[in-house]
Amino acid sequence: MDKSMVKREWFASWFDSPYYHILYKNRNETEARDFILNLLNLLKPEAGQKALDLACGKGRHSMVLAKNGLDVTGADLSEASIAIAKEQEHEALRFLVHDMRKPIGEKSFDFIFNLFTSFGYFSRFLDNLTTINAVHTALKDQGVFVIDFLNAKKTIADLIPNESKQVDGINFEIERTFENGIIQKNIYIEESSGTKYFQERVQALELEDFEAYFYNKLEILHCFGNYQLEAYNEKDSSRLILVAKKK
Repeated sequence: MDKSMVKREWFASWFDSPYYHILYKNRNETEARDFILNLLNLLKPEAGQKALDLACGKGRHSMVLAKNGLDVTGADLSEASIAIAKEQEHEALRFLVHDMRKPIGEKSFDFIFNLFTSFGYFSRFLDNLTTINAVHTALKDQGVFVIDFLNAKKTIADLIPNESKQVDGINFEIERTFENGIIQKNIYIEESSGTKYFQERVQALELEDFEAYFYNKLEILHCFGNYQLEAYNEKDSSRLILVAKKK
């Protein structure tokens, strides 16, 4: 296939497209649940405390938080994801379409979670700071923010340039690059009607970047390197997980 000839269609955002949900349909739900349980064991929240799952997707983390006694709001920019998540709503679990760069209330939440690399997608680095300011506004005094991000150094070192996948009979051709501080994934979807194209772009943020964003707003209490909450090592850790308290 001559990929230079592929028509780049932007009729819907990648995260709101059905192809996104198909490609990532086999995400590890057990791993997600165990990660939340490890966090709750660390944080020891009281029953009924309010939590915000920011960029919640279809709500897999939100549901585990609610099952373990928290009053949970899940928020995501994707209308398609929220429509699916809303099927699981109950008295202690609700979902809404929301842009994370805007605060949800003022001093509204005891905990805010931003999980599974749901940050750093913006075209402007300034929007990262805008998001952290929104988190700070929405947190109650002494509230806790947890962000789970990729370990940029290891991700770049382990980058697989080309990959082919077939999911539900759909062929995905995936290219990965790192350039100008951006980890980019080009996704070509081959169907009988033609080839569609999407991108994923995430900034290669490191611990020092988050320390700068948090300055005078959030105090980092813990820095973990995986979902078992083991210590972070920039060379070997799979994740960069920060637990911070509002100043």
